[in-house]
Amino acid sequence: MYAVIKTGGKQYRVAAEDVIEIERTGAEEGDIVEFPVLMVAGDGNVEIGTPMIDGATVAGQVMALSRGPKIIIFKKKRRKHYRRKNGHRQDLMQVQITEILTGGKKPSKKAAAPAARKEAAPKEEKSKAEAKPAAKKEAAPAKEDAKAEAKPAAKKAAAKPAAKKAAPAKKAAAKKADTDKK
Repeated sequence: MYAVIKTGGKQYRVAAEDVIEIERTGAEEGDIVEFPVLMVAGDGNVEIGTPMIDGATVAGQVMALSRGPKIIIFKKKRRKHYRRKNGHRQDLMQVQITEILTGGKKPSKKAAAPAARKEAAPKEEKSKAEAKPAAKKEAAPAKEDAKAEAKPAAKKAAAKPAAKKAAPAKKAAAKKADTDKK
């Protein structure tokens, strides 16, 4: 049995257990997504919707979120000094089709259990994230001490060139004094 679904302005021919890569719809990894069905075929029967089949859906589980290859958009008008270069990477998601449902049935919750496990994991990550700023705060005073030490060194460095400038003035005064004595 296979179906033709519509998502992201495109149509895909899918069967159970197929893995397709589609444009991202806002679902998270592990979520179950449903797609409207344009056509269902199998067992010698073909049912075509006008435009959709009432009561038919295709359920799939989001396996991964990714981005497509970079596409370069380059516009140019010759002899007019007009050039524009842009790049684009499409947000994609990989979906494994779990079921093709007809007759108004709802998708089963087989894939919902892994999503619940993934929700528990970020809570642990948050506690680690909270610990990191404390470590940064402890490291911050050491950085401030290093900055405080660097400032006097910068003042000393600034004072040295001024002393060099004073030396030629002394030499000029000494030359003037020599000429006065003669």
